[in-house]
Amino acid sequence: MHLPMATSIASNPFPRTTLLVVLAILISSSVVALAGNFYQDFDVTFGDGRVKVLDNGQLVTLSLDKASGSGFKSKNQYLYGKFDLQIKLVPGNSAGTVTTLYLHSDGSTWDEIDLEFLGNLSGDPYILHTNLYSQGKGNREQQFYLWFDPTADFHTYSVLWNPLHIVYYVDGIPIREFKNLEAAGVAYPKSQPMTLYSTLWDAEDWATRGGLVKTDWSQAPFTASFRGFNASACVWSNGASSCPSTSAAAAKYPWFSQQLDPASQQTMKSVQQKYMIYDYCKDTKRFPQGLPVECTLKTKG
Repeated sequence: MHLPMATSIASNPFPRTTLLVVLAILISSSVVALAGNFYQDFDVTFGDGRVKVLDNGQLVTLSLDKASGSGFKSKNQYLYGKFDLQIKLVPGNSAGTVTTLYLHSDGSTWDEIDLEFLGNLSGDPYILHTNLYSQGKGNREQQFYLWFDPTADFHTYSVLWNPLHIVYYVDGIPIREFKNLEAAGVAYPKSQPMTLYSTLWDAEDWATRGGLVKTDWSQAPFTASFRGFNASACVWSNGASSCPSTSAAAAKYPWFSQQLDPASQQTMKSVQQKYMIYDYCKDTKRFPQGLPVECTLKTKG
């Protein structure tokens, strides 16, 4: 995909009060988030030893070399939830590599919520590539630069998925919202349970500058680290949800009916103005027959 030229990255896009609120939220939730245990929560999907579980299941690393990448998936399937995972991305020259966090359902008309971190040359910013599929239809990419070095420390990446909308967060800060616009004819993920996946793999044919920069295998193995998984969610098992009704779910889980308040909407708008580098809703060349329906509405995601 064609990407615009890089723009300068400001040191911080957010007011001090916003950062203090976000920090308080993260501190208050950190004990719960760190309670996640790999052995209880996940299974290895591929990698032949490239998945390493450390600190009694509290820390996981994925590695990529020329022979293979690696990955894991949640033991549970979910139908709505709030999901958090702390990730420290591949440092140095990570061009050609992709680290992912995504939810995906089974079948040919699948639903999917994507966060993909596109590797870079040393000194260049990572790109956070987001996408969303509903009933097998995707092509809803939005891409962002991050306003920090995601390789220096762990940062929390989150998805809120409820009947009203899907929100993508970075360190508790909303960066993207996809609203439920079924009334306007836009399919919305609501009936297919999804599994959470994370992978590290080679995508040198497209990941960095549209594939112009290839993976430097002399830098291998490439390694990303994961910890702090938390899922406050409706678990799907044996054809039924652990949230038997909308009212029961709303009573048990505040996130089930959570919406973005005006302050959060303004914060998200600020992120998009400063750090969004691609928006499918503005790509008229890509959609010569007209932009997708959700893009033509004022409430577009």
